[in-house]
Amino acid sequence: MPELIWDGKYDANGLQRAPIKVALPFQTVETVNESAQERQQALDLFAQDRDQEWRNRLVWGDKKYVLPALASEFAGAISLIYIDPPFATGADFSRRVAINGEEFVKEPTMIEQKAYRDTWGRGPDSYLEWFSEAAVLLRGLLNESGTLYVHIGPNLNHLVRACLDDLFGPSCFQSEIVWKRVAARSHGHGIPFSHDYILVYSRSATPTWNPQYVALNETYIRSHYTQVEEGTGRRYQLDNTLNQNPDRPNLTYDWHGFTRTWRWTKDKMQELEAAGRLIYTKSGMPRYKRYLDESKGTVVQSVWTDIPPVNSQALEDTGYPTQKPSKLLERIISMSSNEGDIVLDCFCGSGTTPLVAEQLGRKWIAADLGRFAIHTTRKRLLSSPGVRPFMVQNLGKYERQLWQAAEFGESATSRTAAYRKFILDLYHATPVNGYVWLHGLKQGRMVHVGTVDAPVTAGDVKQIVAEFRKAVGTGKDAPTSQRIDLLGWDFAFELNEIARQDAEKAGIYLRLVRIPREVLEKRAVEQGDIRFFELAALSVGVKQSGLRVALRVDEFIIPLDDVPADVQKAVTHWAQWIDYWAVDWDNRSDTFHNEWQAYRTRSAPDLTLSIDHMYSQSGDYLIVVKVIDILGNDTTKTIQVKV
Repeated sequence: MPELIWDGKYDANGLQRAPIKVALPFQTVETVNESAQERQQALDLFAQDRDQEWRNRLVWGDKKYVLPALASEFAGAISLIYIDPPFATGADFSRRVAINGEEFVKEPTMIEQKAYRDTWGRGPDSYLEWFSEAAVLLRGLLNESGTLYVHIGPNLNHLVRACLDDLFGPSCFQSEIVWKRVAARSHGHGIPFSHDYILVYSRSATPTWNPQYVALNETYIRSHYTQVEEGTGRRYQLDNTLNQNPDRPNLTYDWHGFTRTWRWTKDKMQELEAAGRLIYTKSGMPRYKRYLDESKGTVVQSVWTDIPPVNSQALEDTGYPTQKPSKLLERIISMSSNEGDIVLDCFCGSGTTPLVAEQLGRKWIAADLGRFAIHTTRKRLLSSPGVRPFMVQNLGKYERQLWQAAEFGESATSRTAAYRKFILDLYHATPVNGYVWLHGLKQGRMVHVGTVDAPVTAGDVKQIVAEFRKAVGTGKDAPTSQRIDLLGWDFAFELNEIARQDAEKAGIYLRLVRIPREVLEKRAVEQGDIRFFELAALSVGVKQSGLRVALRVDEFIIPLDDVPADVQKAVTHWAQWIDYWAVDWDNRSDTFHNEWQAYRTRSAPDLTLSIDHMYSQSGDYLIVVKVIDILGNDTTKTIQVKV
């Protein structure tokens, strides 16, 4: 069979390049919609080292790390995979965001831009390399009756299909669906594209298959269902009673003088006759009375023109230009999976796949590279009545540890020093020596670089502040202002408020700055795409009365470095920055358990800023409040209460 070759498929030794297969463990950063009883049950099972009940998963991460991590647990276990990877359009990672009645386009983040460049840096060659790595891993996740659906544009269909033929084998090709996604249009040069393709491949020769039907059109009904039953008014047609396969001895018998091979057994024919479902022609041959109201319709074919795309006025519109309609995924999931099966989408975007899988009673795993995609999906799932509990996960410190070892070597001491210098260079700070907690100097401010495998904590801040006070005025590397920049991948829940306050008491101003995930991507670094952003500040008021605790968001201040000027002008009140906020009323220092949430939707753009909660018994409780802004970034605050 001919082989599809692309630049980068084979290494210098002539061996085909294999995808990364390091199985990193997932970190659960949030549980959503889980009751206190379910939460305690999960903790008990974990403590007893027993398997926990299934939880659907929403994963923030790159497919090149997410898929190998899934393989360690789900190899050969997935029944249906649907993916809608980028098609080579800049709109793939953008979306519309509404604020104060106005909409603006949220441009791709640096990590999304980097992903796009990596996918298309060398044109079709790099796309095929990127796609084939994913396809190899996806095939390994499918069970024997599993099916892969790849949604792709006309510009890539032929290449992707050849790649899948190479991997799955032509015999596992099931269908090439043509979906009409836009109405007729003209662009003045050539034939405009108005469709996408959905390529369907199975893991074996016996995939799960549940035929789906579309309603009969009026023209067909008028031409075929020409009879009307007296008394009932039911429309019907007369259908053939003969079997299309004459080699069926068990169905060959005499019926009223005619020996034929019939569609049904003799007993069934007698039942039909007694029910008045057989009508005889003048020659005496039976015909079957088929009622229109009993027809399922026509079996779905490979050209789909009956499902319109999501338009900007649709209730399900999320602002993603690449969003696919729920009806499309409803047909695919119903066709190639059964209730209780696991459905996977590793480019989930606006979350249509997990939403429909949830509604159809399937288990699901959804992943995406974009933080905003994860947030949008979480909101859509919460808007679905009766949504089952699910987890939000990432690969967190494990991905960073893998990167650090690969980039800076195995020696702990030299690796740590090289890592800190790398981050300081990107932050445009100068390394300093002679300190334990202070690592750099930038424009008179001292800089601390957090480790890859632990959040910056309040205890860290105390050590940093103590060392800073000793450093003032003590040499060429001494700070010239009472300011410290704390760079970290993650920050302990209470840090943004408590640490700042403690430092301010000592006359020191702290800036908490997140190290962006883009630093893990070599090309993003080389092209200067690294930007650091200060954390937002959140203020929450608390009122107590007996067992009742009331919370109110009093203020939310977001650093404006990443906010377009036109968006800033549209904001007339600080609350308009908030898109979503949630509360964990009894945090156990394990993960954030989302027990209540409020968020904006198109139909309900206003956001409540207060909530109260009645505890069932007195005691000390740790409350965690999480706010997600309109750009998809999250900020947390912890509150200690005694009720």
